Amino acid sequence: MSFIIRRDAGLYGYERALRRAGFDLVAGVDEAGRGACAGPLVAAAVILPTRPIEGLADSKKLTAARRERLYPEITQRALAWSVVRVEPEECDALGMHVADVEALRRAVARLDTRPHFVLTDGFPVDGLGTPSLAMWKGDAVAASVAAASIIAKVTRDRIMVDYAAEFPTYQFDVHKGYCTALHQSELDEQGPCAIHRQAWDNVARTTKLKRS
Repeated sequence: MSFIIRRDAGLYGYERALRRAGFDLVAGVDEAGRGACAGPLVAAAVILPTRPIEGLADSKKLTAARRERLYPEITQRALAWSVVRVEPEECDALGMHVADVEALRRAVARLDTRPHFVLTDGFPVDGLGTPSLAMWKGDAVAASVAAASIIAKVTRDRIMVDYAAEFPTYQFDVHKGYCTALHQSELDEQGPCAIHRQAWDNVARTTKLKRS
């Protein structure tokens, strides 16, 4: 199968081209938290309506406030959407790449409407039971993937804010579990907590230091 996307097609260009090719229900899927050393990996899948959602963009290019404003519009207007989380222990057991692909697969499987085509951000995902296309920087070039990136990011940020109340000294509400200088200083001082990914070198190192 082949289709042509014009350079000026905009964020909805892939979805329009796929509909012209007979794929009416296009799901986009993306994850948040792959690069964090604490907290879950979160993946979302979204099937958007044909009418565009204004202001939709790659979640990384939006402010937290803008993502929060778009979240209810996406979830209310989507033809279907889903979100899944992979806990730190499973991320450690699977390895991050396998965990990432598994999260994307689970998000698509959880949709209550079966898509005709799936656009995935970054990695090809087998076992979807439907045609799919892996896209480099898909959240920046395809509307459904951008919508999924916002759902995944907002969901994970809320989870990490909740964890900040449970583990206040780590300031998870500030760095969201990513490997910032602030986060590392807390790790070095206190060692890891229950939601840290033990397979990460910077976490394993502090575990050994606290045991010595």
